Amino acid sequence: MMSSFSRADHAFMARALQLAEKGLYTTDPNPRVGCVLVKNGKLIGEGWHQRAGEAHAEIHALNAALNQAEGATAYVTLEPCCHQGRTPPCSEALIKAKLARVVIAMQDPHTRVDGGGIAQLREAGVQVDIGLLQEQAAKLNPGFIKRMQRGRPFVRCKLGMSLDGRTAMACGESKWITSAAAREDVQRLRARSSAIVTGIGTLLADDPSMTVRLEGVERQPLRVVIDTRLRMPKAAKMLSLPGHTLIMTCSDDEAARQELQQAGAEIRRMPCCANRVSLEAMLDSLAEMEINEVLLETGATLSGAMLEQGLIDELIIYMAPVLMGDNARGLFHLPGLEKMANKIQLEFTDVRAVGCDWRITAKIQA
Repeated sequence: MMSSFSRADHAFMARALQLAEKGLYTTDPNPRVGCVLVKNGKLIGEGWHQRAGEAHAEIHALNAALNQAEGATAYVTLEPCCHQGRTPPCSEALIKAKLARVVIAMQDPHTRVDGGGIAQLREAGVQVDIGLLQEQAAKLNPGFIKRMQRGRPFVRCKLGMSLDGRTAMACGESKWITSAAAREDVQRLRARSSAIVTGIGTLLADDPSMTVRLEGVERQPLRVVIDTRLRMPKAAKMLSLPGHTLIMTCSDDEAARQELQQAGAEIRRMPCCANRVSLEAMLDSLAEMEINEVLLETGATLSGAMLEQGLIDELIIYMAPVLMGDNARGLFHLPGLEKMANKIQLEFTDVRAVGCDWRITAKIQA
């Protein structure tokens, strides 16, 4: 049950959330976690999880406290782990440090934790309070949470459109609808993503790079191309760029497979559905690869199919102050929507200016 939290509790947990956000681009496939240690009302140590395989947030905070942790309170954005993974259990480290209290924003949905860390702390006599700024903590890790609870990554669909809802001219020309500021914002979306997914149609039309180009960001998300019949050219730009490219296909064409593998691609054969790669199987496969957050960057056909099958969690649409006319291409290919009863209902969760454009964030309502 949630305790009554003080103003100081809120302030220290807010700091822990700020620290967790520092790992937004680096912790994959682990969650982003922050921790602060407080004693007699003063902060004595803080830390955040920086990379998988390295020390967790609690260990960084304990190290920073320099043996002052006995009797202190820890504020941590996610339940401390209680199992031996890439690193030792954090719950045991907190117990060994003789903390008096641990305040946790949210319980860890990982099956090997899921309340175990909380139980271990309480059994050792540590006061544990849960639920402070839980919603804000969950927003840091939507992909990790969904993968743990539902076995699928969190899927964002990114689109750029004109004021009249068009994404490209009738001839296919689309560079550039939105501003440089919007395109820079997209780089931040890419940087936090585990994988960027596109379709073969977009690849053949645009030959995209699908890389992160932000100063100081080293990790490149996995590039995934859905290519039912292995039509991807071996000279595709992304095959020569840093990072890893995975092609999901239904094809048995061994010659094409070998050619693309020699060019640097990984090929994964997937189940087919209606003569194309099963989109559900594609997401299941990515979850098995510990992919937390997927950014869908593609055209109207694939984005429409994903939307129609209920596989998109969030839309991020950059709307530019331009008009492109009746013959230009629309956002989604959704031929089955003929009556108002068939409409797909959205909920706007954020609307803000990005340069001269508007960025609209919406979730799909069930």
